[in-house]
Amino acid sequence: MNQLTGLAPVSHPDARVLLLGSMPGAASLAQQQYYGHPRNHFWPMMAELFGFDVGLPYPERLVALQRSKVALWDVLQHCERKGSLDSAIRNEIPNDFAGFIQNHPQLQLIAFNGKKAEASFRQLVLPKVMLPKACSLLVLPSSSPANAGISRQARLQAWSQLAEQLQKRKNS
Repeated sequence: MNQLTGLAPVSHPDARVLLLGSMPGAASLAQQQYYGHPRNHFWPMMAELFGFDVGLPYPERLVALQRSKVALWDVLQHCERKGSLDSAIRNEIPNDFAGFIQNHPQLQLIAFNGKKAEASFRQLVLPKVMLPKACSLLVLPSSSPANAGISRQARLQAWSQLAEQLQKRKNS
């Protein structure tokens, strides 16, 4: 088992959505980039949903998400894992969500990139951290290429809830 440390959050204080994975895969950790595996569906979906060019350099894609009020992070700060699969994660240590929530007072939605992220958050974070009253949780199908049981269109339709939630909350 390899001892892993996750990436720093990518956020702006005005973020309204926090998008959480479990722990970056080997390719992402090697590149020090969220969703760095070339076959991961994350960036193509974000580009389509939030109207930016998927071919932008990584720092510019991050800025595009931040402009859309979306923050990126992972539930886990540290864990042990052999390979990149969520099912291999052991000895989980969560990130500091109390601090994150305090620094992001406009947070309205926490969305999970896959079921493992949600399960870890519910087990390790929710018992210890009070979420803002207006903050809801949303589980999305994993953007990982290992999640091959869902079509591109079905995945994109599920993920479109992010943009819809932002628009709804912006207008209310």
